[in-house]
Parts: sequence; C-alpha cells; structure tokens
Amino acid sequence: MNALKSKRQAEILRIIGEQDIETQEQMLDQLRKCGIRATQATISRDIKELNLVKQPGEGGSYHYVASAARPAKQALAGRLQNIFKEGVIACDVAQNIVVVKTMPGLAPAAAAALDGMELSGLVGSLAGDDTAILIMRTNQIAEELAQAIESMLER
Repeated sequence: MNALKSKRQAEILRIIGEQDIETQEQMLDQLRKCGIRATQATISRDIKELNLVKQPGEGGSYHYVASAARPAKQALAGRLQNIFKEGVIACDVAQNIVVVKTMPGLAPAAAAALDGMELSGLVGSLAGDDTAILIMRTNQIAEELAQAIESMLER
C-alpha cells in the first residue's frame, strides 16, 4: 500500500471515529479540510478495503463505522498461511530478527503471509528471493515467533 493511500485511509478511520459521516461526499469534504484530495471512486474503494459499514445513529440517520469483522482480510491470510507452510524451508533467529528461508522465489509470499497474520510485535518484513527477514519489537517476541514457525513446519 502506498504512503498516500495509507495516510488517506488512516485519516478516514480517524474522521469516522470522531464524527458521524453519513455520505461519501461528507467524507470527501472532511478529507479536503485535512488537505487530502481524493475522488468519490477512491473513497468508495477505501470504504470497501477498510470494511466500513453504516450503522444507525441518533435520529434514525446512518453513519460509517469500522466493522469488527474483516472477512476478506481473514480469507487472504488463510490462503497466505497455506503458501507460507508449503514454501518455508527453515527459520532462525538473531536477537530481534527472525530469518525465514524459503524455496526460491517464495520469500515475498512468506513475508506477505506473515504480514497478513497481523502478528503482535512485528515491526516490518523484508523479502528477497529465498530469504525473508522479520524485524520484531523485542528479542523475546522474535524467539517466540521462530518457535511458532518451527512448530508449524513440523510436517
């Protein structure tokens, strides 16, 4: 996801958390006030990607809220977990960095699978052709993740 999209979507979440937004036009107006330019089609895609839903408010009006359920993202994470399980060869840890070795060409899929799992403590990932590195917040979290990966790889 590019930086502008990330910023726009974060701003959308902030806006709907602070005020009742009933229409996409109101959303566009609020984004413009924050200096963010977007089209109605872009906002429509953002609403879908963020899994926003309309919920009844006071006076019978409906406004956007973030849905607790994220079925599309969960389905993607499940598919990526399968790719991860089939493509990863080994895993090692060095302080707060987890190194994941994969079959050639599969490191980006493994890193995407881990990113899709929304792991607590994952700061970021970087993938080459057959190696992905995961930067974890602490050494302990890195150790726990490496152990979890190793247990997942036991076939």
